[in-house]
Amino acid sequence: MATMRAMAVERFGGPDELREMQLDAPLVGPDYVLIRIAAAGVNPVDSMIRAGGLTGAFPHMLPVIPGWEAAGTVEAVGPAVTSVAPGDRVVAYCRKDLVQGGTYAELVAARDTAVAGAGSMDLIAAGGLPLAGLTAYQLLHDAVGIRTGETIVVRGASGGVGHFAVQLAHAAGADVIAVAGGGAEVVVHALGAGDFVDYRTEDVAGAIRALAPDGADVLVDTAGGDLAALAPAVRDGGRMASILVTEPPESAAERGIGFRYVFVRPNGHQLSELVAMADAGHLRVAIDTTYPLAQAPAAQALLAEGGVRGKLILEI
Repeated sequence: MATMRAMAVERFGGPDELREMQLDAPLVGPDYVLIRIAAAGVNPVDSMIRAGGLTGAFPHMLPVIPGWEAAGTVEAVGPAVTSVAPGDRVVAYCRKDLVQGGTYAELVAARDTAVAGAGSMDLIAAGGLPLAGLTAYQLLHDAVGIRTGETIVVRGASGGVGHFAVQLAHAAGADVIAVAGGGAEVVVHALGAGDFVDYRTEDVAGAIRALAPDGADVLVDTAGGDLAALAPAVRDGGRMASILVTEPPESAAERGIGFRYVFVRPNGHQLSELVAMADAGHLRVAIDTTYPLAQAPAAQALLAEGGVRGKLILEI
């Protein structure tokens, strides 16, 4: 059987448990696409997988290869696949019900409904689009239904998901207030934020109310933490959504503020929309640092330290 190079864990633990291994290449099911990976994004969920933090939610089979997003070239397709063909450049969100064969590897098999053409995107940058981009899309369009002219607060605006949320909100015609650390102000303004609040030095809710005296229409949280402290920044009857906090603050519910928790779902159509936006110049993948595959432990360690602006990428 063909083999491939991968970074995987044989036991759960810290970043140093990630080891380079030669493992069996994935099999291609009837509706699956085998992708030779050019680049894979590094996301917080990868570290959770490596540490065993998702064993209560998904079955795992060791050794486990982390990674849920990638860009590359189609190597082979199953007999039921008609959307792509060998040689096509693609992006893919590769979450599966069984956690085993992820994207920290030379090859990955992804269901065809989670794959989209990469358009003219650079494949290294495109490797950081699928998971974080889809998360931001589903936050903005599925969870809160952002509308032209609304004021939206993006918490964690300089991070992997947050920097996409800023761009998508701006493209939708919303007025964006970005919340991030002080060093990110120039970055988020360039992405489309009209106003900036430094969570390290300012009373965030008070600063938002000063910018939007009637309260923000929408707040999306990509950083986690205490949402109760931010609820006063949102107007009565407004909307909140988070990718980390699963329950609304009591004070928000009392004021009629709607709340949604978002756990991103594979969606090839939405992924195609994101690629089209990138091709049109309306969306870009901001890259903080690119690492070779063998340095995946260092990439995960840096992500855990915080302060990453945009995406960390493994080049394979």
